[in-house]
Amino acid sequence: MHYTIRELQKPDYPLLDDFLYEAIFVPKGSEPPPKAIITSPELQVYVAHFGERKDDRGLVAEVDGKIVGAVWVRIMDDYGHIDNETPSLAISLYKEYRGSGIGTAILKELLALLKAHGYGRVSLSVQKANYAAKLYQKVGFEIVRENEEEYIMVNYL
Repeated sequence: MHYTIRELQKPDYPLLDDFLYEAIFVPKGSEPPPKAIITSPELQVYVAHFGERKDDRGLVAEVDGKIVGAVWVRIMDDYGHIDNETPSLAISLYKEYRGSGIGTAILKELLALLKAHGYGRVSLSVQKANYAAKLYQKVGFEIVRENEEEYIMVNYL
């Protein structure tokens, strides 16, 4: 599948709501939550006023001119928060584009972008049952903390 990766631009910011919803892990056999869940304060930290903070950065993947995935970071007090210097990462692709290598490519490109901008590490939170946890380890994330349901992972850039 041919795709292109580019920087997230202001006109793309409203799409982050869709990708935030797509990033919610739904275990096999479970019903997805209502889309309104993304309006909760603990999820709004990922997208509210995106682009207004100096550490807000992101990339999108496009197939045939359609944005099919996004990866973005900001320094926020989220599930994967480590400290106030480490950006937290969110990534998702529309279901029909998963498993095609786009997620790995966009993630690797964002890691390179962060390193080029002088960041020392990036963190994330992932449900232990989520297949993406293995993807994160393949690109260099390490588990630094865990609880019953999730891993807190860090990539030292």
